[in-house]
Amino acid sequence: MNAQGRKEIAKYIASLEEIKNKLETMRDEEEDKFYNMPEGLQESNRGEQMQEAIETLETACDSIDEAISSLQEI
Repeated sequence: MNAQGRKEIAKYIASLEEIKNKLETMRDEEEDKFYNMPEGLQESNRGEQMQEAIETLETACDSIDEAISSLQEI
């Protein structure tokens, strides 16, 4: 791959890292909301939905990490 292609990939990596940081912030905020809820509400339907959202955001962040690692190998 030529220098121009590597520069483009570096831009994509930077964009992915920015997206990942935003998703991590969202996940952290959702976790804070969840853990600040009374225990009874944590076990409610709403609490379960929040946990699922937290897990999905974590999965998305992990996937972005994998994509970044793959691009860095190029």
